[in-house]
Amino acid sequence: MSKYHVPVMLHECLEGLNIQPDGKYVDVTFGGGGHSKEILAKLSAQGRLIAFDQDTDAQQNLPDADERLVFIDQNFEFIKNHLQYQGLAPVNGLLADLGVSSYQFDTDERGFSYRFDDAVLDMRMDTSYSIDAAYVIAHYTEEQLADIFYQYGELTNSRKLAKVLVERRGQQTITTVGDLKKALGSFAPKFKDYKFWSQVFQALRIEVNRELEVLKNMLLGTLDIMAPRGRLVIMSYHSLEDRLVKNFINTGNFNGDVDKDFYGNVNRPFTPISKKAITASEAELELNPRSRSAKLRIAERN
Repeated sequence: MSKYHVPVMLHECLEGLNIQPDGKYVDVTFGGGGHSKEILAKLSAQGRLIAFDQDTDAQQNLPDADERLVFIDQNFEFIKNHLQYQGLAPVNGLLADLGVSSYQFDTDERGFSYRFDDAVLDMRMDTSYSIDAAYVIAHYTEEQLADIFYQYGELTNSRKLAKVLVERRGQQTITTVGDLKKALGSFAPKFKDYKFWSQVFQALRIEVNRELEVLKNMLLGTLDIMAPRGRLVIMSYHSLEDRLVKNFINTGNFNGDVDKDFYGNVNRPFTPISKKAITASEAELELNPRSRSAKLRIAERN
């Protein structure tokens, strides 16, 4: 499991879930199974764990037959439907470790990383999807590409990037990581190119997988599947995700609009357990540098 993905802030996540041995919990991002394995270790024979992962590669990490584990090989977007259909709601806790696993980043053919020039521009979490990053680059309009780079990559020169990309694709196909880097290479700042490419690839990945829309629908679904005092434990890796999670926990909506009752109390479905996002310790950062960007937020269902 460790080769697939090192679980980030494992102790903090388990503590946040406040696991009851006979409870029912959900890990919506099974991945390498690191978090799930430790949740199962804390459950009794009566406890249940429901794990989601749409990536077929993740299934290789499933433990040997365990009647307490229910694995659902689907995207977690419509978690409410899946749990209610299978009679698995309500649950006492939900864990989401958002983002791309180390395995996905390090597997060149998946196309998630800018490190592998020969890799095809794929970036699909679910390889059965018909739209990959190469399709987005080849078929989206200049305006659509500019919006993606600006909104999802937070790139201020998004219009220039989109214009050059459309011009280049008219001259030759852009299907590999190397093709994309060649097309936009002149925009990569010297000595800080890693940040630029991270933003470009993040923008395309979010679009391909509809990541923000999926996250919103999952969070809204928790309103109907969480038991009172159930714990919501969400770990995000970039500001776009974290902003949605923070606003949802603090206000019950994604815009951060505060609704108060007659007495000035905030009307919201969850109560934050920690006022600020939890980050990885210095010791963990040394062992797992990829935990540097992780922000963990914990809330309790009212």
